[in-house]
Amino acid sequence: MNSFSAELLSEWEDALRRAAADDGVRAVIVTGAGRAFCAGADLQAIGSEDDRILMVGRSAEDRRNSLRYTVHRVPLAVQQLDKPYIAAINGAATGAGMDMASMADIRIASAQARFAMSYVNVGLIPGDGGAWLLPRIVGLPRALELLWSGELFGADRALEIGYVSKVVPHEELIAETRAYALRLADGPRIAMQLTKRLVYHAMGQTFPEALDAAQAAMTIVQSTEDAREGIRAFQEKRKPSFER
Repeated sequence: MNSFSAELLSEWEDALRRAAADDGVRAVIVTGAGRAFCAGADLQAIGSEDDRILMVGRSAEDRRNSLRYTVHRVPLAVQQLDKPYIAAINGAATGAGMDMASMADIRIASAQARFAMSYVNVGLIPGDGGAWLLPRIVGLPRALELLWSGELFGADRALEIGYVSKVVPHEELIAETRAYALRLADGPRIAMQLTKRLVYHAMGQTFPEALDAAQAAMTIVQSTEDAREGIRAFQEKRKPSFER
């Protein structure tokens, strides 16, 4: 079910940081191996020596940085990824697994996908960024409804509330997501990166601050070869060929 382990989280963080540093990577897709996208923390491991994430039953001193040094490294790495980050949700995304799906810029779901902010069902709270991310995707009242109820819902409901952008037949999920990622990868790299930064930063800025940021970003992109090519292509009525 792709439950969290310290090893999985370290590998995930490492892959994200390598993708961020590699200019040859133009878009990133995350999906689950097997039937599930991610079931979050391994609740079966709680109370055992293998529980290096929640550390239930241990002292407050032991637990004070348990999430910071494990799970939280992944959302912080995602936040620094200024390239399209797309989740292909192939099955269950529950608890922290739904948090991880929420970190994506775009979510595309299989018709078989299932979702739940299930923390409340076991007396926990969203510890991996869900309380920050979900209201920004579906709005505050809807987010609280999902967080308080812990209810399981399907892909069609996720599309209805705007949590996912698209629902596709299960067998077409990877091909559809890959095709979408390739279309984004064909875009102007610097303009795509700066657009993502502008959008995310604007959520914490005043409108004048956002306009100032847009002015600074426009000054940068106007000097790129991609901008020159885009304008030439528009004038010549052809598709632009941006730098790879």
